[in-house]
Amino acid sequence: MARESEKQPKPKAIIVGGSIAGVSCAHALTLAGWNVVVLEKTCAPPTGSPTGAGLGLDPLAQRLIESWVGDPDSLRKATVPLTIDQNQAIDGKKIRGTLTRDENLNFRAAHWADLDGLLYNALAEDVFLWGHLFLSFSISDDKSCVKVKSKVLETGEIIETVGDLLVAADGCLSAIREHFLPDLQLRYSGYCAWRGVLDFSENENSETIQGMRRAYPDLGKCLYFDLGSGTHSGIYELLNKRINWLWYVNQPQPEMKGKSVTMKVSSDMIEKMHQEAEMAWAPELVRVMKETKEPFLNAIYDCDPLEQIFWDNVVLIGDAAHPTTPHGLRSTNMSVLDAAVLGKCLEKWGVENLSSALEEYQSTRLPVTSKQVLHARRLGRLKQGLILADRKPFDPKTASLEDCEELQQKNMPFFADIPLPLNS
Repeated sequence: MARESEKQPKPKAIIVGGSIAGVSCAHALTLAGWNVVVLEKTCAPPTGSPTGAGLGLDPLAQRLIESWVGDPDSLRKATVPLTIDQNQAIDGKKIRGTLTRDENLNFRAAHWADLDGLLYNALAEDVFLWGHLFLSFSISDDKSCVKVKSKVLETGEIIETVGDLLVAADGCLSAIREHFLPDLQLRYSGYCAWRGVLDFSENENSETIQGMRRAYPDLGKCLYFDLGSGTHSGIYELLNKRINWLWYVNQPQPEMKGKSVTMKVSSDMIEKMHQEAEMAWAPELVRVMKETKEPFLNAIYDCDPLEQIFWDNVVLIGDAAHPTTPHGLRSTNMSVLDAAVLGKCLEKWGVENLSSALEEYQSTRLPVTSKQVLHARRLGRLKQGLILADRKPFDPKTASLEDCEELQQKNMPFFADIPLPLNS
């Protein structure tokens, strides 16, 4: 089915968005025999103080990334193990006891910028066009090509890029998805998340860090979740002596400005967060929050699963295809696997059978991502003590053993058995 002539020019894919989904897709499509160009509005690769926060990679995503970067050790050197998934009850600012503990998680933790840099540096230098803001696209009448207009931010120049396939890796607020689904609305979860990364590389023997080691003795290999009444937090360690933390807070939907789910926070908002943390969490975690520079606040959204994720020669991947809440550590892992499956389908069918390739990609991924998005939604509502149709709100003080079992990461649909195209 794939093209037989090596002399024919390689097909070309234009990827909009250079975060994890986009850079993963660049790897997968390059291996499938495609020429790839990535349009990224950021003006340069991340350097210096990295933006973003922590993420967790499941075993399949780890294997795929290792195959792309060509050196299995490089991923291990950029991550730390997350072998334990532990949920514990917090009451009166004290850790009261373990609700669940799974010692077979087999994830690895990375900082977003570390993983993004690892993947980017393993690509050819000419793949990324930095400082290119996507403006619009058009599909030729005969559906044979797609033209993408972008603006070079440094000069203001408008350029046109022509390819066989447009890949929308432009995130949960995707402008390309909006072209096909203009009435689609994201669903506000009912809560926001304070996030931060504490760098303790120069203070590893401080009382704050020693206190964290005592309160969270498996830090460095454990994904901790502290659950209070109507709230929960997540804590795990990152490479180079950093602690990643999240705190989910139930609140009315905030007014969002611009194309981002990250809200600008004032010093007063941060001070109020610190004060409220003192009433909710163990003092060891509160000190970490207070010592974290530049914490940020994300409004948490997802959307009901889409029925379609490609149109002609335009395809969605990552959060553009399936906006999800963070619970279950799915966003990055779904993005990596989207890229891998898309690459395998394109390699199998060839550009002359592009529609068949995209059909197989869609039919392979949608049943998986749809269930995972809905499970992540349920898990978030469960841990936040919000209403669910089939059960009472979860309360760690009164939860039964059966209730607590629902909290575990391993309950995610397709957790260890994800359908892949043949010959993958």
